[in-house]
Amino acid sequence: MNFLERCPGMYCGRELLSDGNWTDCGACPRGFRTNSSSACVPCNEMPIFYDWLYLGFMALFALVLHWFCIDMIALRRNIPKEVIIIHLSALFEIVCASLITLQVTNPVGSFEIRSCRARKLSDWYTLLHNPSPNYENSLHCTQEAVYPLYTMVFIFYSLSVTIMILIRPLIVRKFLPKQGKYSIYAALYFFPILALLHAVGGGLIYYSFPYITIILSVISNAAHFAFKLNQTMKSLLFSSISDMRNIIVILGHWLLHGYGIMAVATLRGVNIHPTMLLLVPLPALFYILTARFTDPHKLHAE
Repeated sequence: MNFLERCPGMYCGRELLSDGNWTDCGACPRGFRTNSSSACVPCNEMPIFYDWLYLGFMALFALVLHWFCIDMIALRRNIPKEVIIIHLSALFEIVCASLITLQVTNPVGSFEIRSCRARKLSDWYTLLHNPSPNYENSLHCTQEAVYPLYTMVFIFYSLSVTIMILIRPLIVRKFLPKQGKYSIYAALYFFPILALLHAVGGGLIYYSFPYITIILSVISNAAHFAFKLNQTMKSLLFSSISDMRNIIVILGHWLLHGYGIMAVATLRGVNIHPTMLLLVPLPALFYILTARFTDPHKLHAE
């Protein structure tokens, strides 16, 4: 075909051959996407800031799960040197996996990304939009319309598991030989679950991760304070500024909450104003100030 005829469906396209003709309608090759004329064009756009926030969320979520599992298996009220070293090992693994993922993504060998931007939710689920002209045979046009945001996460997960298996056992064997191995087992469980969630709900996560971040940070913040035996305002406030472990946990919650607020503002097209940062400590302050009103011992059935 020597003229460009529009293809049925949203994601079917044609490739331009060396002799000037166009191929039949089908899926564009990886790194390409159809334009309004159904021609397969290369993905040469720069990711927007929201795309980087999304990729950062996927890496942060894996890191937080690592740290949560390490903290749970350690069963220590404080943070001894051995546990800190394993926490740093998890951080090193995630950072290395992230950097290598950027290096192997087009253009290879740089920290830049060339992408096709996500314009709508269906861009993540091209498999569900294969057309059937005249209700006959379906045209299979499944492709990565949001290249490379979808496959990058799978590469990151694979590298994270590989680096963890190479590094973590050596560190655990030296510093925390009894409980430390369970943090590796936990990661071998939650990484496949994360991959499955991304495969099925990648687009939903892309558009909802700002709210997920805020909700999880608020719930985690409330759970952290709820485990305190003394629920008086004075005790909660004093332990928050005197105990190093509590300080680190609260600061972590604040960073996640601020990250979610920044992502929501970016998604909504709102300029990020410094006054938004005043909302970051609000969940912690709200719990401390209202904890005495939720004491079950003060509830009397009439």
